[in-house]
Amino acid sequence: MARLNGKVAVITGGARGMGATHARRFVEEGASVVITDVIKDEGSALAAELGEHARFLAHDVTDAAGWDEVVAAAEDTFGPVDVLVNNAGIQKTGPLLDLSEADYRKVIDVNQVSVFLGMRAVIPSMRRAGGGSIVNISSLAGLIGSPMTVAYAASKFAVRGMTKAAAAEFGPEGIRVNSVHPGFIRTPMVVDLPDDHPVIQSAPLGRIADPSEVTALVLYLASDESSFSTGSEFVVDGGYSAV
Repeated sequence: MARLNGKVAVITGGARGMGATHARRFVEEGASVVITDVIKDEGSALAAELGEHARFLAHDVTDAAGWDEVVAAAEDTFGPVDVLVNNAGIQKTGPLLDLSEADYRKVIDVNQVSVFLGMRAVIPSMRRAGGGSIVNISSLAGLIGSPMTVAYAASKFAVRGMTKAAAAEFGPEGIRVNSVHPGFIRTPMVVDLPDDHPVIQSAPLGRIADPSEVTALVLYLASDESSFSTGSEFVVDGGYSAV
């Protein structure tokens, strides 16, 4: 049997990269998926590719009203939401002293505030579904610090903490909340990073991951196979944080 048979999922930042990989696999595994992104052409094309079990919505994850519209559209099209993957994110690197307040706040809004808005919007629908699974995509940068990433690290550490707080609050209602912490994944964010870069080679597995390797973990957390997992961080970084 398909691992997500009959489930309704919302995946943000789903037009390309890891989000698109998640969406494809979820549909393959029997889910109906609402894909959201600000990248309209690619998102629409992906939904068309995936067929009747996918719908694309243009969506700014920092807009609270937009979140309400996404959840309403998901329910109208497929039914109450069982799974939310908070995948949308941006990165701004550089010296702290050169980082503008506007850029810092933009990263926090997209990477952190959107997770709050998404959880707040979807939980009533999950209650109607009888439970659910929220998968918040954090990062290796939500576990360890590194130079030139103060805004990104702040946002991703926050997602880790928010995940635990929400898991404690909503676990009694059958709503599970976990965070995923990818390391270096071959997505548009690291498109120019070579496999032989010293940072990559310093990890035990010594390579950049394919997005499908993150999707396998997200799929597990979205499915009933992870029914006793909540409030936890799941690391997929090739062992980088272990050394």
